[in-house]
Amino acid sequence: MKKVLVIAGPTASGKTRLSIELAKRYGCSIISGDSIQVYKGFDIGSGKIREEEKEGIHHDLIDLLEPWQNYSVADFQRMAREIIDASSQMKIICGGTGLYLKACLYDYVFDESAPSDIPTHLLTKDNATLHAMIQAKDPRQAEKIHMNNRQRMLRCLSIMENSGKTKSDIEDAQEHRMVYDAFIVACTCERERLYAKINRRVEQMVADGLEQEVAIMLERGVSFDAPPMKGIGYKEWQAYFLADQSLAETIAEIQKHSRQFAKRQYTWLNHQMPVHWLDMDEPAAHEKMLETIDAWRNDAPATSFLAHESV
Repeated sequence: MKKVLVIAGPTASGKTRLSIELAKRYGCSIISGDSIQVYKGFDIGSGKIREEEKEGIHHDLIDLLEPWQNYSVADFQRMAREIIDASSQMKIICGGTGLYLKACLYDYVFDESAPSDIPTHLLTKDNATLHAMIQAKDPRQAEKIHMNNRQRMLRCLSIMENSGKTKSDIEDAQEHRMVYDAFIVACTCERERLYAKINRRVEQMVADGLEQEVAIMLERGVSFDAPPMKGIGYKEWQAYFLADQSLAETIAEIQKHSRQFAKRQYTWLNHQMPVHWLDMDEPAAHEKMLETIDAWRNDAPATSFLAHESV
């Protein structure tokens, strides 16, 4: 199997810095595993790597889509696998969207074809009703599918009616085996330190022009219903631009949601994939990690350098 090195972990944990270091060490290019960085113009709030930070390393799946285009986990799986499979070179995936990473690395199968026999009674229902039906029958899918994505909602409900199973049940029945030889490094640091870094990072985003970035999108006609505007760092501005929330309150909301997301990322990674936690504040752990990855790349027996599991 092809080798894929994955850099995961919560926001502000040091993924970007580590990915550049490893890409230079191993002569690799990087695939972004982020669900917002694929959109043009959504730079500051998504934490998109700046050109000068890339240090000459090629990055894929960044700045590809317009704000009104949909980007699903199935899209990422297809596009990332095409990049990995088309090259003889090891690839690095860097990103914090856990489901995207797992969909690429594991035998996830997505039914993205439009069913030929969508029940007529579904076609007559509005989007809110369709989403409520999915929420009642398959809450996990309801979290993944936006209410404005009518075609995906119709497919999801059609699968339920045609097969008698929910889409989540179908996905759960898969073998959950890796399709690549993946080594997953998850960046971490002490919890309170991480939360402080998240708070400072949000403040820096605002200082760098995050408010103006959102304003430019609104001027272009991009509404808060657009897919990337649903991401943390963007959705919190809606109340601000409606004059229902102050700038300080908006910043506090982004910080709170970012901290909550970081905690969910820890929980998800701890339970969903075989990760090797790396405390980015421990130089000795960093050196051990490099030795372990070297051994994995050379197909030598490798021992885990698990750090504490943090949050």
